[in-house]
Amino acid sequence: MSNVKSFDHSGSTFDSFLEEEHILQEAEAVALKRVLAWKFGRAMKQRNMSKYTLAKEMNTSRSQVDRLLDPSHIGVTIGTITRAATTLGKQIRVEIVDAKLSKDSVSFSAAKRQSKGSTVSFTAKRSVPKQRTHRKAKAAYAAG
Repeated sequence: MSNVKSFDHSGSTFDSFLEEEHILQEAEAVALKRVLAWKFGRAMKQRNMSKYTLAKEMNTSRSQVDRLLDPSHIGVTIGTITRAATTLGKQIRVEIVDAKLSKDSVSFSAAKRQSKGSTVSFTAKRSVPKQRTHRKAKAAYAAG
């Protein structure tokens, strides 16, 4: 018989795991930035716009546009995000909500487009069910 202990993490969430590892806030920021980068990339494709053209119209450098489109670079300013959105014919909305909502499940998701309008909306909301295991949540997070 083995002396290896087995831990049952079936009641834990992926977010509680990230919190235990002290990386929850960074993971949330990266998740939000991934959504922003994806939305901007999609808007550029719809307008058939290159990074160079976007940078020129924003009066900035191409390296700044690269940072904007880099999903892992979270140091982009609100001013840059707003200028890019305006240049692409989009609008940014930010919503601040109470943190009292279920502390142990936090995820970021892009709000669905209401219509064929040009609004890009990003909302942070708590949506991971409590009963998700680390493996299921980790797989869902990795899938993007």
